[in-house]
Amino acid sequence: MGKVIRIHTDEILGIVDRMDPQKALEEIAGVLEVLFSRLGGEARAQFLWDLMGESRDDKVSSLVHL
Repeated sequence: MGKVIRIHTDEILGIVDRMDPQKALEEIAGVLEVLFSRLGGEARAQFLWDLMGESRDDKVSSLVHL
């Protein structure tokens, strides 16, 4: 891994705000691909659940009711 730098969310959002939204998503996807390769499956899954705004338990319990 390289040198550790600290960047604040506001700085990232400032960069994203200056980009075309589609291009920003493409760039973020590339960064996420690198990050995901460094994480375990559980951490990746939890990130995706958090991103969707649902907990795993909520999703599983809703499937049980089907």
